[in-house]
Amino acid sequence: MKVNMTGQGRAKRKIHTYKWSGESIKTGNPVTGELEAANKEIAEMMIRRFNVRKVKIKKQSPDIEFLSEKIKPKDITIFFRQLSVMLDAGLPLVQGFELAENGSDLKPFKKLLKDVREQIETGSTMSDSLASHPEHFDRLTVSLIKAGEDGGILDSILLRICTYQEKSNSLKGKIKSAMVYPIAIITISFIVTAILMIFVIPVFAEMFSGFGAALPYPTQVVMNISNLFVAYWYVVFGTPILGIFLFKQIHKKSESFRYSVDKVLLNLPIIGDIIRKGAVAKFCRTFATLDASGVPILDALDTVATTSGNLVIEGVVQESKASIVEGNSLSQPLIESEIFPSMVTQMISIGEKSGSLESMLSKIADFYEEEVDVAVDGLTTLIEPVIMAFLGVVIGGLVIAMYLPIFQMASNIN
Repeated sequence: MKVNMTGQGRAKRKIHTYKWSGESIKTGNPVTGELEAANKEIAEMMIRRFNVRKVKIKKQSPDIEFLSEKIKPKDITIFFRQLSVMLDAGLPLVQGFELAENGSDLKPFKKLLKDVREQIETGSTMSDSLASHPEHFDRLTVSLIKAGEDGGILDSILLRICTYQEKSNSLKGKIKSAMVYPIAIITISFIVTAILMIFVIPVFAEMFSGFGAALPYPTQVVMNISNLFVAYWYVVFGTPILGIFLFKQIHKKSESFRYSVDKVLLNLPIIGDIIRKGAVAKFCRTFATLDASGVPILDALDTVATTSGNLVIEGVVQESKASIVEGNSLSQPLIESEIFPSMVTQMISIGEKSGSLESMLSKIADFYEEEVDVAVDGLTTLIEPVIMAFLGVVIGGLVIAMYLPIFQMASNIN
């Protein structure tokens, strides 16, 4: 028999989850369950009300509790769509949270919704409540929610956030696939080559040791490299791992290093073009969404800068903000940066002058999202034969180098 109970009416927002087991007084059968309570003493009192004896209680660790269940962006997008429908139907905001909370099977998400709902019940706005969970709700989402609250159009803003997130996640996935594919191929090539050098080539070397003749130069070179791999295998495999670790640490702590990396990425051949187009599409989509939601342009630019994901783009956006504060146009700093294509800056300039900036930005975002899609397909088509040729040269070169002594020996015998 399994019983699940939840502590109600807690005075504080901070509670703990307890797992318990015991024996039913009525039937003598073992019973188990879990409940939420402020402390262990309250948990014991709640369990005894159900006529349970020999109670054993264990506090559930938050790390264990959330290990197998994580909140995904998709869960939040679905919730926003549901909440938008409920608000449009006239349901109060708190009731909408309660319905979504009761309808979710994901325990961490239920707790998140419960925490936000309780903050709203105590008088906080939805935007402020969401802002207290920055790991799940970014600055863009909070800014849009605040604009929806101020304008009384929260239901339509929630739908706009969903549309933005879906397009943004799709764009992010395309850019990731463009970068992950070649990295994965290079990694696999390195591992295969290392295995050949450490385990296969030494077998040939032992066989050739009894030939009693000088080995061909290509064969000797390969065997020397193999000897280095065997002797310093820990360096061969440890150096890339250490390099990746150090890169992540420096990238995390040094803003100047991040700026340099972002600048290099934008100027890489082929990959850099995809990243640049993706950055332009994200800039325009984010700015258009904020502008259409009624967020003031200076606040919108602040949000666009912090959510750009690229320090070079962030710097250009901040310069654009300074230009507007001084009474100049938005497009001029974008033109001077030479990061944004001329078509983009011209369309933004036209949108500023004609009062249709949001429409222009949306069209630019649509265009460059399609450009990213085409560029990723083109990269995949281009890189496959290049990778095949590379593997053919490496593996084929190793095979030829190892068989050259055999051919030479056969030639001498003839």
